[in-house]
Amino acid sequence: MPPKFAAADAESIPVHVVGADGLQPFLDGLDPSARTWLEATGFRGDLGQVQPIPGADGALGAVAAGFGTPQTRARGRFHLAQAAQGLPAGTYHLQSDLTGDELTAEALGWLLAGYRFDRYKPANGKDVRLKPPAGVDAARLEAIAQGECLTRDLINTPAADMGPQALEQAARDLAARFGADIDVCTGDALLDRNFPMIHAVGRAAAQAPRLIDMRWGGSGPRLTLVGKGVCFDTGGLNLKPGASMGLMKKDMGGAATVLGLAQMIMALDLPVRLRVLIPAVENSVSATSFRPQDILTSRKGLTVEVNNTDAEGRLVLADALALADEEPADLIVSMATLTGAARVAVGPDIAPFYTDQDGVAAALGAAAAQVADPVWRMPFHAPYEKMIEPGIADLDNAPSGGFAGSITAALFLRRFVDNPAYAHFDIYGWQPAAAPARPKGGVGQGARALLQALPQVLAL
Repeated sequence: MPPKFAAADAESIPVHVVGADGLQPFLDGLDPSARTWLEATGFRGDLGQVQPIPGADGALGAVAAGFGTPQTRARGRFHLAQAAQGLPAGTYHLQSDLTGDELTAEALGWLLAGYRFDRYKPANGKDVRLKPPAGVDAARLEAIAQGECLTRDLINTPAADMGPQALEQAARDLAARFGADIDVCTGDALLDRNFPMIHAVGRAAAQAPRLIDMRWGGSGPRLTLVGKGVCFDTGGLNLKPGASMGLMKKDMGGAATVLGLAQMIMALDLPVRLRVLIPAVENSVSATSFRPQDILTSRKGLTVEVNNTDAEGRLVLADALALADEEPADLIVSMATLTGAARVAVGPDIAPFYTDQDGVAAALGAAAAQVADPVWRMPFHAPYEKMIEPGIADLDNAPSGGFAGSITAALFLRRFVDNPAYAHFDIYGWQPAAAPARPKGGVGQGARALLQALPQVLAL
């Protein structure tokens, strides 16, 4: 069921949002029995505390939800989602002093707390609905939450059921829903249409590689989203060890994220001309696998020495980015679960991004803070360009040395985009441990920040 708010006129139970510094005034405003109850149960307004308050008939009459202090809240996000998860099924409304971005983020978190991945077994969970708080754009938040849930579903689905063919079908379903046009180039046709690196990476798999090209919108600025769609990554002939291969169903997280973002954009009917490009492949092992030391000629004409077949994502993205760059665009964005180096640098919770445009970077940073979608700008550090130049070819897909792996991967991608209005996100796409509004599993990163920044970036 898509996440939605309860009807605005539904009967509901109040959830009193109580910060630690507002505890005494809150208690003073209660009737004596409710105050005695909360004092007896030890409610202090600590972040994450949830205390049901019985009504006169003994049934649930209200809820006190601790909101802690600014210091404790700074260590997380979507705090009321934690309260939602601890409540019995029912319809609720917020009683709080929250306003603006903070209120909007908490309302979104409540929606996202209802996400369940139930494709393979019934999901445990209760229907805990929130009435849309006054002052939030309920339709916008529902569109964002539904786009995020699409991203999560795609990432969480195992590769046996989310190979290149299924990823194509997900894109076709989305296109049909919103009246978008879609074109898919598959198998050896990739060679005929000059996508040699997408073909080389995916040709060893049981399902043929393909390039998905979706377009929507007839007017407005041009926005092109490119998502890495490696549906499973064995590492190719540079085979990953088992521990590293375990999460590789999520290696299409970039594709899942751009599809979720595209759904948000189309559902909100933003005045843009949207294009979504997804190279969808499986990096497998067979007699036709591409090999270390192979030299591939890209769509752009640049030659690439393959020094590690496990650095395949940048190869398929390169052909897709070259295609994106062949027509004017006001912004080109790539999203990919590209490097472990990014996780070493910023951990799983932050999406690092690269751009040469200071205005784009500033808009993304401000938007990320507004919508609780943390991102961090990383540098296209020009002195490292020589690290991706092997001598025998124009580019090296896996520079030796182990330093600056996320930066060198971003520099590699930038070689295929002449348009200066380019940004690249090196995301993780996975929540390693459950957190408020984010169960363990697939998760979107950077999409909400980008959506929020689009009006400024594209002057909508």
